[in-house]
Amino acid sequence: MIGTAGNGVRIAITGIGAYAPERVLTNSELATIVDTTDEWIVERTGIRERRIAAPDQAMTDLALPAAQQALEQAGVPADAVDYIVVATVTPDAMFPTTSALLADMLGARDAAAYDLLAGCTGFMYAIAQAYAMVASGLSERALVVGGDILSKIIDWRDRATCVLFGDGAGAVVLERVDHGGFLGFELGADGAGGKHLTLPAGGSRLPASAETVAQEQHFVRMDGREVFKFATRVLVSSAEKVLAECGRSVEDVDVYIPHQANVRIIDHAAKKLGVPRDRVVVNVDRYGNTSSGSIPLALADAAAEGRLEPGSLVLMTGMGAGLTWGSALIEWSALGGKPQQAPERIG
Repeated sequence: MIGTAGNGVRIAITGIGAYAPERVLTNSELATIVDTTDEWIVERTGIRERRIAAPDQAMTDLALPAAQQALEQAGVPADAVDYIVVATVTPDAMFPTTSALLADMLGARDAAAYDLLAGCTGFMYAIAQAYAMVASGLSERALVVGGDILSKIIDWRDRATCVLFGDGAGAVVLERVDHGGFLGFELGADGAGGKHLTLPAGGSRLPASAETVAQEQHFVRMDGREVFKFATRVLVSSAEKVLAECGRSVEDVDVYIPHQANVRIIDHAAKKLGVPRDRVVVNVDRYGNTSSGSIPLALADAAAEGRLEPGSLVLMTGMGAGLTWGSALIEWSALGGKPQQAPERIG
């Protein structure tokens, strides 16, 4: 699925927010829990530490401060938001939705609100949907949150997964603007590869039972080799497709924000695409893979570093469980309609 922005309406990100839990789990500390070393993790993933949510923190506790920050930067009161989508695979509960709870906490009580589940690609799917809602006139202002608390569905004895993931959330506000905005999107899925990254139990196929708990089927399971092969291929192909559809080239890209899963995957994609390293945003070393929170957290870091100047061409590409993928190309505009102002990281 691929398309370019149309009908003359410009939609852009006007506010960014981010939240990462206070607890920092380093590789050295992980080495006391599972058979690994700091050197082993850094060499294979580039990750040095990750954030871990407190036992009493749920997804809304991460989403709320990120959303409040994004709304403040955009200069948008919560009651002016009429559409909220939260991309997550770790909601507070299956229902009521995290988005509905978040809308109530914010004071956006008339907003349409739903959760979106697309694994690590969730944020990319969510901004594409929010763009479509605002561009069509069905929404005036949209709030998109991407985030996960993967630490609560990880088997901390499984070295193949526990070293990779962390917790965090990011949020953006989408509105109509006069200049810049999204140029196009490319989304896709390959369900045949779904078995390579899965949470086996807890759904209608394998509802929770004493047996599923005993068999430890409520933890993330991943075939790392297959996911790596998929990721290195699709990050490149999706980016190339959206650039071609929008009539742009890699040379035009000022800032490249790939999903923060593994620095080896990021480096491979950047090299294959031909994006210079200084144009690539990388924060996986500090946060690990935060799933749906990955790209918005990296977006917030790019803003904080002063890399998102009005007029810059920004390419974002995600991939994850499903297996799914998605890219977006945006000509950056001033946040909040004002001169560039970086968000202050919370947590």
